Amino acid sequence: MKKNIAVLMGGYSSEFEISIQSGNVVYKYLDRDLYVPFRVHITKDGWYYVDDHNQKFSIDKNDFSLTLEGSKITFDAAFNTVHGTPGEDGLLQAYFELIEIPQTACDFYPAALTFNKRDCISALKPYGIPTATNYFLNKGDTIDSKAIIDTVGLPCFVKANKAGSSYGVSKVKTIEDLLPAIEVAYKEDDEIIIESFLSGTEVSVGVIQHNEKDTVLPITEIVSENEFFDYEAKYMGKSEEITPARLSDEDTQKVKDLALKVYQVLKMKGFSRSEYIFHHGEPYFVEMNTNPGLSEASILPQQAEKAGISLKELFSNAIESSIRLQKQKCHL
Repeated sequence: MKKNIAVLMGGYSSEFEISIQSGNVVYKYLDRDLYVPFRVHITKDGWYYVDDHNQKFSIDKNDFSLTLEGSKITFDAAFNTVHGTPGEDGLLQAYFELIEIPQTACDFYPAALTFNKRDCISALKPYGIPTATNYFLNKGDTIDSKAIIDTVGLPCFVKANKAGSSYGVSKVKTIEDLLPAIEVAYKEDDEIIIESFLSGTEVSVGVIQHNEKDTVLPITEIVSENEFFDYEAKYMGKSEEITPARLSDEDTQKVKDLALKVYQVLKMKGFSRSEYIFHHGEPYFVEMNTNPGLSEASILPQQAEKAGISLKELFSNAIESSIRLQKQKCHL
């Protein structure tokens, strides 16, 4: 019997449209011999099933069900492609945990932890994971530009703490640029992280659970036309993404080992994509995405293809893994 799968997309953040793209790719490639997919738009105004004629039908949040033509439809699993809040910060994960519906992303606590860049870095440091030097600000804090630059140096990066797709990120080259960059970041979040500049090759590493095993995918090298891997570079063709990365065998193994360690330390499951910069020859952790982009042009699908994993197989594996893990939880 085919399983009903809710493909979650949208969300409440600036990444809404990007999430819709990811969700539509999952909807397109899901194996119709195994699954009946339903596009579910998660919006601030409500949660809706959107059919192929663009008609909207409300989802009952009490049990995440849908009523069509008098018949109640329930779901065997939710495929979570919501970037940003509430799909990547733990809120949807906690909801599905409570109503005992499997979902493909990591659990709610690792999601919340990794979505908060400051907390994620703080959690990884005791495990010897190298990161940039950081300075944290909350909205309303006194801003001491000299103290910030004395700590992190120039150039540096100013980032919104809880935002994806490089929203609210600026590269600061002079002390005069610092305050405007902080204002840009505060438009996305009330918490900011300011980081020292890491110079070197930037790579993106996908780690997934595949056939019940934590698997590191082929590494992607990021070569941005812009000064860093910003929104334009990610989504408007202003970067070159080279898979596999042009690294030595030794450096490839270094970053693979580090990415796997990070995945396991954070108790991840499902898909992840983490970013590293080789600084003075060593890979430094930058951040982790727990709901990475899944369009045909996105990095993780490129990596899976290089590993010989089709999108159909990638998505089927994620669903079956989430169902298996949910059954294990129920028997604990």
